Amino acid sequence: MERVNFIIAIDGFSSCGKSTVAKAVAKKLQFVFIDSGAMYRAVTLYFLRHNIDLTDTAEINAALEQIHIDFIPRTDKVCILLNGEDVSEEIRTMQVSEKVSEVSALKEVRHALVKQQQDLGKRRDIVMDGRDIGTTVFPDADLKIFMTASPDVRARRRLTELLAKGESVSIEEIRQNLSHRDHLDSTREESPLRQAEDAIVIDNSDLTQDQQLEIVLSEYEKKKSGH
Repeated sequence: MERVNFIIAIDGFSSCGKSTVAKAVAKKLQFVFIDSGAMYRAVTLYFLRHNIDLTDTAEINAALEQIHIDFIPRTDKVCILLNGEDVSEEIRTMQVSEKVSEVSALKEVRHALVKQQQDLGKRRDIVMDGRDIGTTVFPDADLKIFMTASPDVRARRRLTELLAKGESVSIEEIRQNLSHRDHLDSTREESPLRQAEDAIVIDNSDLTQDQQLEIVLSEYEKKKSGH
């Protein structure tokens, strides 16, 4: 049966503005926005809270059975719920950032969340951002975008975000964290971060958010007219 809903997959490196653009596109098109990175962060938060041993497969699988993730649209943002608790802010802390790539690399975690993500995209028009959406989760996505930006721009964006939340962190710590995550994300065995062959690349180092939005909407219109 041919799929009738429209799927936009936005992949790319950490802190290159994927979620910001994805949210704006979803709002403009009235699609459902799904932040796959937030799902991995929520699992990471659960693992940290419960001291899950990342080398113990049985313990990991038992923990995953206890995790339920939901997205709830609010007036100004989409909140992520972990077992009913709004963890939208807590999943963005440096503590979670330092562990999320390691947790995301676990085969059991990826299989569990990819299945959830695919279920979310079965019936609705969606915009989903992450690292393996156009390659693993939705290889048949109607529109694939791969976003990138220079390391300095990404580090500055992340610093601004963390300082606004009251976290005390240096730009050097952030640079190291981003570099470490890039390496883990690109070299992991399960669904590594890579650009899909049919993805449109946007380097947004010198682009405003409005310019990025316009590019994606323009590509959407091209795909939609030939859909």
